[in-house]
Amino acid sequence: MKRPIRFAASLAAAACLAVLTGPLSSAEKAPTPTPAKTIRAVVVTGGHGFDAKAFPKTFEGHADIAFEIRQEKPKGKAHLFDDLAKWPYDVIVLYNLNRKLSASQRENFLKLLDRGVGLVILHHAIAAYPEWDEYEKILGAKYCLRPIERNGVKLPRSIWKHGVDIAVHVADPNHPITKGMKDFVLRDETYGKWTYHKGSRLLLTTDCPLNNKQLAWVKTCRKSRVFFLQLGHGPEAYRDANYRRLVGRGIRWTAGRLGTDGANAAPSKNSPQ
Repeated sequence: MKRPIRFAASLAAAACLAVLTGPLSSAEKAPTPTPAKTIRAVVVTGGHGFDAKAFPKTFEGHADIAFEIRQEKPKGKAHLFDDLAKWPYDVIVLYNLNRKLSASQRENFLKLLDRGVGLVILHHAIAAYPEWDEYEKILGAKYCLRPIERNGVKLPRSIWKHGVDIAVHVADPNHPITKGMKDFVLRDETYGKWTYHKGSRLLLTTDCPLNNKQLAWVKTCRKSRVFFLQLGHGPEAYRDANYRRLVGRGIRWTAGRLGTDGANAAPSKNSPQ
């Protein structure tokens, strides 16, 4: 559960975001404008280092997805969830860790779910907002950054291990996100001793002894679709075709753009779709 941060942004989305969080910095990219029907995704980072140079590869190559990587602002600074008046995004992708939201920011987050904004939660974002009980319900799991006790039940600190070959099993080959995919192996980071809440639709599992069985699932929360994918620690994942396929399809599915057969996805020539 390391590294400086680089931002990629579509020009159209960046113009909207400037209203929310201020002007773009010189480190942020502004590609050419994208079609109106393009899925607009904001990727939220912060609280955990990562390979910022390789990370955007996760989202590139999809002609129907415009993504923008934004570092979550610290307390006292303009925050993405402060003002929803001109909210421009179809999907929120969380790749942050151990962040805090104010009461009004939490309320706005839930308002976005009431609007049906899609939510994709990747890797260490399993613990994006550990002090917000509602986030556990939204996600459908609890990863403990430290031992805790609640309602008389003690939960141990969850564990992780870098650089493990994780055998990934497609548990549900009928869901649009995983349809047509086969089992694969990815060198990534394991997560163990965390709590999974029953009720979600499991898509991927593993028998790795260092990891919980559940690797990916989908669920609904309020009016939003939620997709969680535990994988995604570093460059090996960012460049992996299976991982990129899962993320791309997850964004489409949470945006309501991926049909039962996946035929309405519109990848570019370089997409892993």
